[in-house]
Amino acid sequence: MTAEFDPGREFALSLDEADELGSFRERFNFPRARHGLDPVYLCGHSLGLQPKDAVRYVQEELEDWGRLGVEGHFRSRRPWLPYHRFATSGLSELAGARDDEVVAMNTLTVNLHVLMSTFYRPTTSRCGILIESTAFPSDRFAATSQIRMRGFDPAHALIEWKPRAPDQALHLDDLQQILDDSGDEIALLLLPGIQYYNGQLLDMEDICARARAKGCFVGLDLAHAIGNVPLELHDWAPDFAAWCSYKYLNGGPGAVGGAFVHAQHLDGDGSAQLLGWWGHAEETRFAMAPAFEPAKGAELWQLSNPPILSLAPVLASLNIFHEAGMDRLRRKSLHLTDYLGRLLEHRLQDRVTSITPPDARGSQLSLRVTGAGLDAREVFRRLEQQDVVADWREPDVIRVALAPLYNTFADAFDLVERLRSAVEGADGRR
Repeated sequence: MTAEFDPGREFALSLDEADELGSFRERFNFPRARHGLDPVYLCGHSLGLQPKDAVRYVQEELEDWGRLGVEGHFRSRRPWLPYHRFATSGLSELAGARDDEVVAMNTLTVNLHVLMSTFYRPTTSRCGILIESTAFPSDRFAATSQIRMRGFDPAHALIEWKPRAPDQALHLDDLQQILDDSGDEIALLLLPGIQYYNGQLLDMEDICARARAKGCFVGLDLAHAIGNVPLELHDWAPDFAAWCSYKYLNGGPGAVGGAFVHAQHLDGDGSAQLLGWWGHAEETRFAMAPAFEPAKGAELWQLSNPPILSLAPVLASLNIFHEAGMDRLRRKSLHLTDYLGRLLEHRLQDRVTSITPPDARGSQLSLRVTGAGLDAREVFRRLEQQDVVADWREPDVIRVALAPLYNTFADAFDLVERLRSAVEGADGRR
């Protein structure tokens, strides 16, 4: 947290000068200016910046493909046959998991379906899936379709944990009440690590413990959590988790995602999941025998060989995360968001407020334009015209993320200055 505070730009620059992670910014490519100002990129919660090493990693795979053809599966610099394993240690480090509990595969919603095929085991009396009522639409669609495909009615089996007014945050007491009232009817909890809209960091350890006490399986969507906040999945013991790699992990659009399956479930024979040939034991995979021999660990949930060109940038980014260290990144993230919150209070009090719980957040702050008579959409449009890259969520929220690998205190200062200009411009238009 920021012990001292000064609202001037020189103070922001002094914080950047003292930042032990400041040099990592130079390892990323930034978008070009569109309106004549230095871009302030605050959209790592949606698409992380490109690591400069990603270009080299992809180019090397293209070169090896051209030089080796099919032999690249065995003789390339990073052989393609076991390519997903080059991401294993980096992902397990960020997930707080054992190496055999994680695997790089597919994309997020595909992984949710693959994992729910194992861990959503409805019965006539216990068929519910509990989600947050404000869940990201893809999670809702996945849960609803799983319920329908198992012969149940989402109108009955989809159970919602609703945020509480006036703070619009999710409260664990409300979750507990649902579990007390309906826990015997719930087969699976499918919840986020960080809520995508308001940026609330959920107490995943507590959620897992409460669900276990009621005999429910737990799956976590970590799209906004991995690479953003420290995770301890092995100790917290959700049954499974899945994530994408294009947000804080900087893997590029459509990058290969990842999955976690807790160690207690890793001795399966393949009878409880969808099967594909990359989930077959590597030692006998190419014998092409009709009988399935399960791979070890979370690799059992793989279906197909990894897309090399989409996984290569993820490897480049994971190397950077390993160098930086999640503990240091978390400290800087809290420092950055605390500083931004103080600036907003000082410069834009009563006109722009954060709806992200101050004591439960990652790198994202969701900002609501609250000034009387202000058109929030117009404020966002004017902010874009000042080369601030954030995003808009209906009806009135501007989401910004201060990703500690490449964002600075000067970025936070420039955001607030340009946001103030946007607010004053929109206010003057009245």
